Amino acid sequence: MAFYLNCNTHFFFKFSLLFSLLSFSFSQSDVVEAPSPAADSCNGIFLSYAYSSGTKLKPTDPTHQPYRFESVLTVLNNGDEELKSWKVSVEFQNDEFLVSASNAVLADGTSLPANVGNGTVFAGFPMSDLKTAIETAGDLTQMQVQVKLLGTQFGVAAPDVPLPKNIQLANDVFICPKASMQGKNEMQVCCRKDPKFKANVTIDEEFLPRQSGDLTIMYDVTRTYDSNYWAQVTISNHNPLGRLDNWKLSFDWMRDEFIYTMKGAYPYVVDSSDCIFGTQGQHYRDLDFANVLNCERRPTIIDLPPTKANDTTLGLIPNCCRNGTILPPSMDPSKSSSVFQMQVFKMPPDLNRSELSPPENWKINGSLNPDYKCGPPVRVSPSQFPDPSGLPSNTTAVASWQVVCNITHPKGASPKCCVSFSSYYNDSVVPCRTCACGCPSNTARTCSTTAPAVLLPPEALLFPFENRTAMAQAWADLKHRTVPNPMPCGDNCGVSINWHVLTDYSRGWSARITIFNWDETAFPDWFAAVQMDEATRGFQKMYSFNGSALELNGVNNTIIMQGLPGLNYIVGETDGANPKKDPRVPGKQQTVVSFTKKNTPGINVAAGDGFPSKVFFNGEECALPSVLPTNNSNREGSTTILTIFLAVFVFIMLHQ
Repeated sequence: MAFYLNCNTHFFFKFSLLFSLLSFSFSQSDVVEAPSPAADSCNGIFLSYAYSSGTKLKPTDPTHQPYRFESVLTVLNNGDEELKSWKVSVEFQNDEFLVSASNAVLADGTSLPANVGNGTVFAGFPMSDLKTAIETAGDLTQMQVQVKLLGTQFGVAAPDVPLPKNIQLANDVFICPKASMQGKNEMQVCCRKDPKFKANVTIDEEFLPRQSGDLTIMYDVTRTYDSNYWAQVTISNHNPLGRLDNWKLSFDWMRDEFIYTMKGAYPYVVDSSDCIFGTQGQHYRDLDFANVLNCERRPTIIDLPPTKANDTTLGLIPNCCRNGTILPPSMDPSKSSSVFQMQVFKMPPDLNRSELSPPENWKINGSLNPDYKCGPPVRVSPSQFPDPSGLPSNTTAVASWQVVCNITHPKGASPKCCVSFSSYYNDSVVPCRTCACGCPSNTARTCSTTAPAVLLPPEALLFPFENRTAMAQAWADLKHRTVPNPMPCGDNCGVSINWHVLTDYSRGWSARITIFNWDETAFPDWFAAVQMDEATRGFQKMYSFNGSALELNGVNNTIIMQGLPGLNYIVGETDGANPKKDPRVPGKQQTVVSFTKKNTPGINVAAGDGFPSKVFFNGEECALPSVLPTNNSNREGSTTILTIFLAVFVFIMLHQ
């Protein structure tokens, strides 16, 4: 009996010790660590970046050795106003590759893991707002957030410490000095409100104001239940030259949500296997997952075709079902937005009506469109919608978040369209630049990626690049020019635009614009735009396109153009009449534009004023030639240009 009691006593002692250790570990993970003593002297927003540990990783590489690093980024509100939607810029400098970050996401919408070697901005998630000590009686769990970072850095071995160049608060109203070192492993900075900054939000306002951008996405919760809710997503284009075709929208669910059903759009992949074999299937045991649309952590959403607009199951959503086309408001305001709805199921512990969390890391792109970089969703005042019953009243959303996306130009990204120049005073065409839209990936191709493009005869523009070699060489021989060996690579662009200065008189001048579609994708409702600093004020009219001058950022230097009704569709590239011997035929549109010199005295068309400084097609900026056609001071090109025009006209008529 004594032995039995001793065994039990020993067992209960071990169990109690284990339970105490587990309880201690759990409590330790939930407790917010105390801020650095240096925070006591900061009456603003205190930031610190502390390096915790690191180890050498495989493979061994003396020139680019990887190391694991663990760091903690701390954001503490010691000010007198709540810090809404905090953002912190960390200027990484050691080619860091970030694997995970607690309590934060990347503000540019990039999902982890991600390369952040050129620096990045963190945004708070799930706690995006930091309260003050005044309103919380000094509760650090509401005043402070600590972001634990885990990643890989290159080249910095012990005893050196891989710290960033600088850290600073990225919220507009604050200014931060250069971060100072605290010992060897930590850098700190105290950011204070800029007294010169006039904020448009006060501490009494519950939500941040809506922001402006090239593109905005509204995430409005319209109905909510304990286990699921309905959200309406509205994508609105605000840039006068921005556009999306066949848009694809993606985001990250952060709390194991999944999409049950949708109206107005559809997942690119319909798959419920992640739910069936995941925690969702264990919790929703009675739910028929055969009807679930998507369980991916990062789903991709696509628009529906117009034929589904009146479908009672998938459509009947205003501004839905346009094949993913969102036009700029300068073209058609009624087609500058896209809307869809989705039913989202939540997971524990979020099973109540008021626990709502939007997805993070939003990204949107299209085909032959600008690149967009999206910020984090920001809670804004609830949106209002017209009452669906038709009554003169508005229905208010339960909760609303706004995502702001702006056009960006990633370093090293290639354009998707290009421009060639020609003129009446020179019988050669300056073609698109070599590799204007990127070089071929196949290194076995015998072409030069660095040699300048070879001047062409005008008729060569009607043929695909691979069919131009013989014409280019014959033209060079005729003009007594040498050609490089190997010949330069092509432009590799899906769309090319030829700008031809057609005439130049004392009172005015004209140009001809020809758009070639070398891709198999058609362009409905296309538009193009040119920027001409010296000539736009003299714009008169276009003869085959709708054209108008457009003021951008207070400057009247842009002409926007689109096809006339019934002619605003550029078909894709097709086979020739005899595919065995005839080259492929591009889709094309052509017009002539006239200018007067009355409003532009001193304009010199031949010297360069007659050529655009920027050209856009469907919102994408096109690559321009590096040189202009030279003026050889003779007019024999007038006969040549007549021949060119007739050749293009005959070519178009034969391939209608």
